[in-house]
Amino acid sequence: MTYEFLQQYWWLVVSLLAAILVFLLFVQGGNSLLFTLGKTDEERKMMVNSTGRKWEFTFTTLVTFGGAFFASFPLFYSTSFGGAYWLWMIILFSFVLQAVSYEFQSKAGNLLGKKTYQTFLVINGVVGPVLLGGAVATFFTGSNFLINKENMMDMAMPVISSWGNNWHGLDALADIWNVVLGLAVFLLARILGILYFINNINDDTLISRCRKALPVYTILFLLFFLAFVIRTLLADGFAVNPDTLEVFKQPYKYFINFKEMPVVLIVFLIGVVFVLFGIGATIFRNTYKKGIWFAGFGTVLTVLALLLVAGYNHTAYYPSNLDLQSSLTLANSCSSEFTLKVMAYVSLLVPFVIAYIFYAWRSIDRKPIDSKEISEDKHAY
Repeated sequence: MTYEFLQQYWWLVVSLLAAILVFLLFVQGGNSLLFTLGKTDEERKMMVNSTGRKWEFTFTTLVTFGGAFFASFPLFYSTSFGGAYWLWMIILFSFVLQAVSYEFQSKAGNLLGKKTYQTFLVINGVVGPVLLGGAVATFFTGSNFLINKENMMDMAMPVISSWGNNWHGLDALADIWNVVLGLAVFLLARILGILYFINNINDDTLISRCRKALPVYTILFLLFFLAFVIRTLLADGFAVNPDTLEVFKQPYKYFINFKEMPVVLIVFLIGVVFVLFGIGATIFRNTYKKGIWFAGFGTVLTVLALLLVAGYNHTAYYPSNLDLQSSLTLANSCSSEFTLKVMAYVSLLVPFVIAYIFYAWRSIDRKPIDSKEISEDKHAY
């Protein structure tokens, strides 16, 4: 295992975790629809308990994603999580709101009331996907930071990276294309949430309402997602000279990456087809309930391909808009070869973790949720 191979391998692992996280945002998407689709307390209780059985998967994946990024590409972690901390703190706070809301909304002596905690779930369902999508978009649009590794020699202030303004990450929302991808991720989360409800809840009235809402969110999602993808393929990208390691802007860089990495392009196209099939089959077949699995698998493939395009083929995956040479690449931001190699062996345990998650998921979802089960379940949210 060469050092370059380990860098490529760990970008693949981090990208896969991010792709799985986007799929698991169906929890947030479903929660954002609590008052839109849930018209009665009973319907909202079924929705909350449907997503409530999966929220820990999403939260754990978010933490694992951050940990993997920290271990494999620590300079990104210190630059983005340390510099753009307002953006990440709001994301994390919204997920904390989610955890608190699930645990306390039905507790005895709840002073805030169930509806308040359900409103917190809606806030997380909107804020989480929008800001996560905006953060991922900066891999293509760039951020305002500076890198100076010589600062490591400064004993008084050994800080390598610094943010270029006082907004500390919130400035990402000033770029319309970051907002566009954020809204696309939010709409996708709602679509996945609807597909999950259709698969997981046994209530004709609520599911009928879900099926009617699905085409609307699908059209909106396609508009935002296609706009971002087309813009990205036609825009200048951040290329790296493999000989000098100089970062420069290259026209159509991400389009070129797809062209020069046909396997990644195939993965992207297959992912898109799976997403459209899962949605389309659910829209046009009133009895179809398995759209979440096709759309979910397609989401993972699509996001994975986009992130591989952002980091592979001599591309700066975290560009700096203030100083191109401060941009982060797989080579200049990764851990030592020893660290990456040790973690590579540890990562061989990942398939066993995935197998356990699959087993736990099937055990939880053995029976669809209905009003009778919720009323009899003493542990319901």
